[in-house]
Amino acid sequence: MNFDYDLFVIGGGSGGVRAARIAAAEGGAKVGLAEESRMGGTCVIRGCVPKKLMVFASEYPAEIEDARAYGWDVTSTGFDWPQFRTALEAELDRLENAYRTTLKNAGVTLHDARAELVDAHRVKLADGAVFTAKHILIATGGRPFVPDVPGADLAITSNEMFHLPALPKRALVVGGGYIASEFSCILNGLGVETSQYYRGAQILRGFDDEARGHVANAMQAAGIAIHCGTDVLRLEKTSAGIRAHATDGSEREFDLVLYATGRKPNSAGLGLEAAGVLLGRNGEVKVSEWSQTAVPSIYAVGDVTDRVNLTPVAIREGHAFADTVFRGVPTKFTHDTIASAVFTQPEMGTIGLTEEQAAALGPTEVYAAAFRPMKTLFAGRNDRVLMKLLVSVATRKVLGCHIVGPGAGEMIQLVAIAIGMGATKEDFDRTVAVHPTMAEELVTMRKPTRVV
Repeated sequence: MNFDYDLFVIGGGSGGVRAARIAAAEGGAKVGLAEESRMGGTCVIRGCVPKKLMVFASEYPAEIEDARAYGWDVTSTGFDWPQFRTALEAELDRLENAYRTTLKNAGVTLHDARAELVDAHRVKLADGAVFTAKHILIATGGRPFVPDVPGADLAITSNEMFHLPALPKRALVVGGGYIASEFSCILNGLGVETSQYYRGAQILRGFDDEARGHVANAMQAAGIAIHCGTDVLRLEKTSAGIRAHATDGSEREFDLVLYATGRKPNSAGLGLEAAGVLLGRNGEVKVSEWSQTAVPSIYAVGDVTDRVNLTPVAIREGHAFADTVFRGVPTKFTHDTIASAVFTQPEMGTIGLTEEQAAALGPTEVYAAAFRPMKTLFAGRNDRVLMKLLVSVATRKVLGCHIVGPGAGEMIQLVAIAIGMGATKEDFDRTVAVHPTMAEELVTMRKPTRVV
């Protein structure tokens, strides 16, 4: 059978773009890609990139205060949100154009339209055009999930956060994951009176308990009102804003309510099940270790598979798919020992097992150091950094590392190399410290604080 394309990709996010580019430029495939929104997907357009730029913006008040402590005669007249938003949107336009140029240079044909499956080898665009493809890749990512509570339409999600006409004076962030916690810190840093409701006992569930407690304490010390064990019963519009009725019996008014209560695979309405693709209970596309669905010609990568929902993971999955199917290099991407960062204030970097997970596997030495970093100590701030290593008593391997403090994401990237190679505590100990740095604590902790 003659196909219109060797590969048709549905979704122009990080995973789909990488797969399309490698298949076309290095695999010699004829590739088509359809994206119904903006090229670049969640990460570039409404996720990692704009969020990190907002993190940078929100850190300047503390930096200005520190500058004064270091002898600089600096003043601030406040934050100009419209100016920042205009510059942010221009940067997103630039990145989207860069993605488009990269794909076109690789020989990928772009379709700015929604695409759905017809069957195992056919896709249909919103304008009615139908294309055949030998292989189809689903890379449609995820979407914000908002619980069905009365008045939920009064709230926004992370998708809208970057395009607000003005900053609110009072904001409520609902959720306790990394997205909710990051936006609480961003809003607080930009001068917004910020509250955060989370129904669980502590924010950042799934991360190391000691590390997430450290982050929560610092957030509260910075002025964020965190209410754990609290959820929204209903929202209602008032003359003064939005009134949130909470499960703790309180009623508070806000100018903005942001729901960051998780994300769901963006798999609805794509014709997947009718084509024979199996979905999980949350709508995730079920795939093999080769990212292949129940239909041999259809694959899926990224957040729509709900494996490890991180942009670099989607990229590696997309690359592995293209290597396997179009370059003749069978490649499985394993989802073990993946480093990640949470861009709260303070920042958290983590890799490997939490203390709780490590202890469940066997006796574990815990090395932990909490201290005031030199830079902000001099400036008179009470910031505290946490450095933590988890070491197997039996094998001496470092099973996990958790860092809370400035630059934690940068540090954990390098630690990930050592832990991925199976480094032992003695390998860390043999490493000469770089002084004076925060990271030197990782190689100077000699005695465990406890064994669990």
